[in-house]
Amino acid sequence: QVQLVESGGGLVQPGGSLRLSCAASGGIFRANDMGWYRQAPGKQRDMVATITRGGDTNYADSVKGRFTISRDNAKNTVYLAMNNLKPEDTAVYYCNVAMSVYNSRWYVRDYWGQGTQVTVSS
Repeated sequence: QVQLVESGGGLVQPGGSLRLSCAASGGIFRANDMGWYRQAPGKQRDMVATITRGGDTNYADSVKGRFTISRDNAKNTVYLAMNNLKPEDTAVYYCNVAMSVYNSRWYVRDYWGQGTQVTVSS
């Protein structure tokens, strides 16, 4: 059974930094596109950053120049380095991975992490 485990959230002051991690494990799979999304209270879940297996990246305009997404394919892990954090970055952050999974046959499915809270406040 494939699962994603996130870590690295917390409380940080404006201008501070955090690094989120999301590791996939369990079963036979290949991680394809990986990404981070966030959801603030009362708002929809929005894309923050995505990265292809080959390393091509895409960022929301609001985080360009401050956040960096990266991945380690050998560890099936995606990271989000967040610098110069602002109060408006406060949200629950979710990782998302498009997986090719083998269970008698190969199939493609999206997986979501459990979410990690990031709070930016003085």
